[in-house]
Amino acid sequence: MKVFSSVFLVMATSIAIVGPAHAQVVALGASQTAGKGVSSEQAYPAQLESMLRARGNNVHVSNAGVSGDTTSGMLSRLDSAVPEGTRVVILQPGGNDARKGRAGDRAGNIAAIESRLRARRIRTIIVENAWFRGLPRQPDGQHLTPDGYRAIAARLLPQVGRAP
Repeated sequence: MKVFSSVFLVMATSIAIVGPAHAQVVALGASQTAGKGVSSEQAYPAQLESMLRARGNNVHVSNAGVSGDTTSGMLSRLDSAVPEGTRVVILQPGGNDARKGRAGDRAGNIAAIESRLRARRIRTIIVENAWFRGLPRQPDGQHLTPDGYRAIAARLLPQVGRAP
């Protein structure tokens, strides 16, 4: 009986850890999502999660940003990056398609990502490059500072906070 109780306790703890709060919001994108040049806690997904929790929302925001990624890469890893139980995907397509000579694929890939998420009843919020204009940048002139990422998180807060 003691072994059964121990096994049950381990199983119950495992379920609690990977339960529904595992990835309710997924930030899918390139380096601006990954938080290139800052710590993971300073990237906008972590800052958004902190802001949501401060409002009393028990939400986990998963950072599925990959520096240098293209929309084709995002589309190919969509299923692995967006687990069951996800309610919202914040899609930041970035500008790497143009830099890698794939600008013509960008719109079609974004549409395919949105279509697949819609079929799964997952709300999509698109963060276009215009969102980053005028925000504080790192010395590379491209990636944001922690304050810049905080501004993005604050802008996303009302949209994500009212998601089902």
